[in-house]
Amino acid sequence: MSRISARISAIAESATLAVDGKAKALKAAGRPVIGFGAGEPDFPTPDYVVEAAAAATKVVANHRYTPTPGLPELRDAIVAKTKRDSNYEITADQVLVTNGGKQAVYQAFATIIDPGDEVILPSPYWTTYPECVKLAGGKTVEVFADESQNYLVTVEQLEAARTPKTKALLFCSPSNPTGSVYSPEQAKAIGEWALKNNIWIISDEIYEHLLYDGATAPSLPVLVPGLADTCIIINGVAKTYAMTGWRVGWMIGPKDAIKAATNLQSHLSSNVSNVSQRAAIAALTGDLSVVKKMGEAFNRRRKLIVSLLNEIPGFECPTPQGAFYVYPSVKGVLGKTIRGKTPKTSAELATLILDEVEVAAVPGEAFGPSGYLRFSYATSDEDIVEGIGRIKKLLTE
Repeated sequence: MSRISARISAIAESATLAVDGKAKALKAAGRPVIGFGAGEPDFPTPDYVVEAAAAATKVVANHRYTPTPGLPELRDAIVAKTKRDSNYEITADQVLVTNGGKQAVYQAFATIIDPGDEVILPSPYWTTYPECVKLAGGKTVEVFADESQNYLVTVEQLEAARTPKTKALLFCSPSNPTGSVYSPEQAKAIGEWALKNNIWIISDEIYEHLLYDGATAPSLPVLVPGLADTCIIINGVAKTYAMTGWRVGWMIGPKDAIKAATNLQSHLSSNVSNVSQRAAIAALTGDLSVVKKMGEAFNRRRKLIVSLLNEIPGFECPTPQGAFYVYPSVKGVLGKTIRGKTPKTSAELATLILDEVEVAAVPGEAFGPSGYLRFSYATSDEDIVEGIGRIKKLLTE
């Protein structure tokens, strides 16, 4: 009899957190490592949010449990924010507050997927998605779009992957890991395809405010109103408000799905920290000026890192329109000898780069096929110049 269950043994460690952890450990040991691994804004949480949290710690009611779905005031704030930002009208009983967006993703799949159900997963994908599908007993069906498609899948590709067992589609725009953004026309076509075929959509909107070059990312139930009954939206405060450590996310969906997910959460984690929920209320009810300011910095860094990466022979980096990632193809480097080593995969190349010039990036194997590296530009301009400069020097010796 195995000591560890087969269900848990099958789960892979988060590759992004593993790379980030290794980089931080090397830094702590005094090494001059530059990390492009974690999807984490390098800005502090806005002062008015921190102040609201500090005040909340002194209120005795916040030392107790809250209702499992979340503080009523926070659920109301999410309703108002969803109308403000997406023009999508929902009610508070369609909202479940979770410990970060990651828990919302897990609970969404756990709520609608039965063993044997298939989930179509556009690739490249965030490393956590397939693990959540596995935990629910489902099977992922990957649909890959490479750099020639700007990493965006088509309805034709989705239709080719559909079978009688297809239960859901994961949709993420702006995308982690690529930063690609579906146009409203592309998103609407995908939504209409899902509605026609009675397929659930789990739509991750966590990067909704990080858009550039005039790109927009309308919410799918707004583009295709009929989807409201078969769409679960994932969101949170982590990326927009530089609140990754506060662990506040949420699910929006049809009432029966949200009620079922709430039942699960009542046994899994009860409720989110009161203080974090109070901080989230302050974030969502405040103005978006601080978000705009962070977005301007990300936009500047985006242009900088794309320009520098495309100067490296063998790298091909599309310009993303959202999030804070770039996803260059490095296939032109693989198979070449670099300081006596010949990396044949992007995982081997990432290891070589970290070992030789102390720059951490996440290999494409974490997100789908080999041949790519993900760089997060949620770091300083100086680190971008230095880090990409080290890689260029290494690969042009």
